[in-house]
Amino acid sequence: MLHKDTIEKIAASLFRAEKEGFEVDKFVDQYPDLNADLAYHVQERLIELKCEAEQTIRTGRKLGLTSVAKQQMMGVHEPVYGVLLESMQMSEHTPVSLEPFIHPKIEPEIAFVFKRELKGPSVSVPEVLDATAYVMPALEIIDSRYQNFSFTLADVIADNSSSSRFILGGPCSKPDNTDLQLTGMVFKKNGRVISTSTGASVMGHPARAIAWLVNKLAQVGQSIEPGEIVLSGALCEAISITDGDVIAMSLDGIGSVSTVFTK
Repeated sequence: MLHKDTIEKIAASLFRAEKEGFEVDKFVDQYPDLNADLAYHVQERLIELKCEAEQTIRTGRKLGLTSVAKQQMMGVHEPVYGVLLESMQMSEHTPVSLEPFIHPKIEPEIAFVFKRELKGPSVSVPEVLDATAYVMPALEIIDSRYQNFSFTLADVIADNSSSSRFILGGPCSKPDNTDLQLTGMVFKKNGRVISTSTGASVMGHPARAIAWLVNKLAQVGQSIEPGEIVLSGALCEAISITDGDVIAMSLDGIGSVSTVFTK
């Protein structure tokens, strides 16, 4: 069991790494007792440090490792989650500077915004959809603080599941206007199609990933609050980004989102 001082030390190291833009070594090598449950305690402390330093607030959650392929690669059987902060949200109409990042990547997502509280432990897909005010196309910029973007499950959880920034597109769409499971996605980089997929690439249905999240949060006495945003998981592999890249994603029957990167 990790001592409280150790949790504080790991969280402080990750906070400094992100703020100052340097990489750190995996913490499980130094602290072999660091497991997924303890890593969420580190994540919680990291978020507290960020909220205090950045004078920001929590606005939602994000899911990671929602594809079977990624779970097998990490040797796990379930996704991970992180926290979204108001300071992480970027405007679609403002170029994103690459300066704050270490080795950023970007991935397309379906964002859910909720009209009422969702609380586990036995929330189902229909209940997620019923509590959803609307869905939106989104891009998530991920950026691991670990050397070479290499980490264990516990390490990535502690690092707020590689969260960094996110961009919401439009328009807002009610979830009953389309079958999210079959919704087609086209992901482009500099006008060239990089990937295509459907909502089913996220655990068979993106709302299933959110149901998992809500039921997981119930184990620590937390829930999804009204007005919160949840990024339901990557619809394809993340891609690296460099100066001048224009990234765009469209969702059939929902809308689109795009952004441009500068130095």
